[in-house]
Amino acid sequence: MIEQNSYWLHDWSPFLIQFPDNPLGLDGIRYYGLSYLLSFLAAWFLLKLYNAKGKFTIHADARATLITAIIIGVLAGGRLGYMLLYDFESLLKSPWLILRVDQGGMSSHGGFLGVTVAMFWFVKKHEYSFLNLGDVIVTLAPIGLLLGRIANFINGELWGRVSYVSWAVIFPQSPNSYNPALGTYGREPRHPSQLYEAALEGGLLLLYVQWRFWRTTPPAGQIASEFLVGYGILRIIGEVFRQPDASLILNISRGQFYSIFIILIGIIVWKITNRRNRVI
Repeated sequence: MIEQNSYWLHDWSPFLIQFPDNPLGLDGIRYYGLSYLLSFLAAWFLLKLYNAKGKFTIHADARATLITAIIIGVLAGGRLGYMLLYDFESLLKSPWLILRVDQGGMSSHGGFLGVTVAMFWFVKKHEYSFLNLGDVIVTLAPIGLLLGRIANFINGELWGRVSYVSWAVIFPQSPNSYNPALGTYGREPRHPSQLYEAALEGGLLLLYVQWRFWRTTPPAGQIASEFLVGYGILRIIGEVFRQPDASLILNISRGQFYSIFIILIGIIVWKITNRRNRVI
């Protein structure tokens, strides 16, 4: 018989530092917010490194403008995407919730769209090639995906499906259910799917796009197209182990459904890239 107490009970705090009650209402420094900060700092460092190594020329002022645009694109797109794609009913009832980023709720698909809009604005202002810039941006994106999923795990949110693998985790915020094998009612052990997605969308994809960027010379837009297709496929795989956090679409999770469009966009970018390369 499987003993429920043989699994680790997730007991980590979402706070790196928690503040006492204060007039400003600041509750502390959260790992989730810290993951965003570290991601943006890593993006700044890599852009500076690319410039120093002659891989992507961008002076300090343009780099600051690009990072600022990316930050706005990620935050605005991520929040708007979450409300539209995952919690539209709440948005209709309380439109101001879109401003409540302190309550959590960010969508990576929405973040992609927000960054794309930021890129269009940046290339128009600074006359960069959109496809070349896309190849650079996608080498930065997996860092945020990696750190964000790790923060999801620390927060004990977006947990996986019920599982009795030896590394399964009991998440205190997950719903109670009846286990007929044990004859108990309580929280079941689940896949730590946040870590699976961190390894796939973050770690694996980061290694691949960095290798492509430093070791190969593909035509402009090729790395971006491969990233989009790769992300979509890896996200669909990761979602197999994740408990859906919203209603299904066509009997698949919303994350899987939206990722199909990411793959299609990647294929379109790949076709555009190859067509341009043949013409040249």
